[in-house]
Amino acid sequence: MIRLTKLADYGVVLMSHMAAEPDHLHTAAGLAREAWVSTATAAKILKVLARDGLLDSHRGANGGYALAREASRITVADIISAMEGPIAVTECVDDSPVECSVQSVCQVRGGWQKINDAVRRALEEITLVDMAETIHSNEANPPENLIHIRRGAQPDRA
Repeated sequence: MIRLTKLADYGVVLMSHMAAEPDHLHTAAGLAREAWVSTATAAKILKVLARDGLLDSHRGANGGYALAREASRITVADIISAMEGPIAVTECVDDSPVECSVQSVCQVRGGWQKINDAVRRALEEITLVDMAETIHSNEANPPENLIHIRRGAQPDRA
């Protein structure tokens, strides 16, 4: 199974919430509540995204974070790359920072590169606008389990 790290997943979730209210200055604590993650985790992710140029950080008592550019110009691929580095489904692809030990004799390396390129292109086609649309539709019709979760303890997302 190909799976993103929790931090990359949370990065997409936090930025999607920001894209749902693009003119709002967002705090780590506020985003953490909206996205059901800890404030410490949200703060860590927001710092990484700001360092990579996807967010603008505003200091001070009324500070917070804002999208560095329009949500339509930020892709899921941008966020994943900021959180994890180059998108690579295996270690043998061109953008991977890890050197594959059998790269010189691998007979399927070109196939993996095609798969990696397809995954990257798919992630580049999905913008924060697309992701924010799901937030708006879920706010209008919250899933039944979310209603129960909000009444009780905050879950640990998988």
